[in-house]
Amino acid sequence: AIRSVYPKTLIVKLSPNVTSIADIAKAAEAEGADSVSLINTIMGMSIDVERRRPHLSTITGGLSGPAVRPVAVRMVWQVAKAVKIPVIGLGGIMNGRDAIEFMLAGATAVEIGTANFIDPAVTMRVIDYMEDYCSRHGINDINEIIGEI
Repeated sequence: AIRSVYPKTLIVKLSPNVTSIADIAKAAEAEGADSVSLINTIMGMSIDVERRRPHLSTITGGLSGPAVRPVAVRMVWQVAKAVKIPVIGLGGIMNGRDAIEFMLAGATAVEIGTANFIDPAVTMRVIDYMEDYCSRHGINDINEIIGEI
């Protein structure tokens, strides 16, 4: 429905809280998405054992940051193998190594969230790392590594 009224670039953000993220990505592609981005937070819960109450007033909440990176990399890999549209990877990227890992899994681009709260210059550090990585590995264009795994 969105595609029929929105002619500009449509990036659909996918939740990891589904049975098959690849099937959801294929459905988004079939309906006209230009790209997909993944993942969003994973639902979690934490309990204060001394007070015997959940830490969050809402009881459950979204888990993000480095803890979700392995799940995000796996899901990016699955989706990249399932669709032809670009895949934007996110979830726990804290440095250049993490960004490269997502690209090797199939991400054509990455987004950085949590790390920006810790280091507002993280994006520049990631770019510097990527340039150094390409130089060290004899890579002329970072796009050459997309989906190598």
